[in-house]
Amino acid sequence: MSGKITRFIREYVLIFSSILTILGIILLFIGIAGVWFNEIAKELLNLSDFIDWSFYILAFGFIVFVIGVYYLYAYLKNRKFILEELRTNKRSELTKRHAELKNTVKHMPLKYQKMLKEKEKELRLK
Repeated sequence: MSGKITRFIREYVLIFSSILTILGIILLFIGIAGVWFNEIAKELLNLSDFIDWSFYILAFGFIVFVIGVYYLYAYLKNRKFILEELRTNKRSELTKRHAELKNTVKHMPLKYQKMLKEKEKELRLK
């Protein structure tokens, strides 16, 4: 069961990390409005129910934002690394980083694994 969930999240990591980042920004905004701008939050934003919880919302929003940014950064960094390494047509260059490339591809969506297999087949690597 956990393998299916992990595979699903791995396929859609870009979407999930973007949603987490946006949700974190919204929660940060609500938390900041409740903590530092009490009057504005009560009157204009109608957040009077959340004023007591504003510190918790601020902390939770910060945590969610940091997690979303981390996963988004890790995905984009790994994607860039994979695409740069697969761009080469030299077998020796690919062989140097083959282990690292295989490890990185394990944590990415399935299309990158297929791209690596095609490149290995093209350059006759195992």
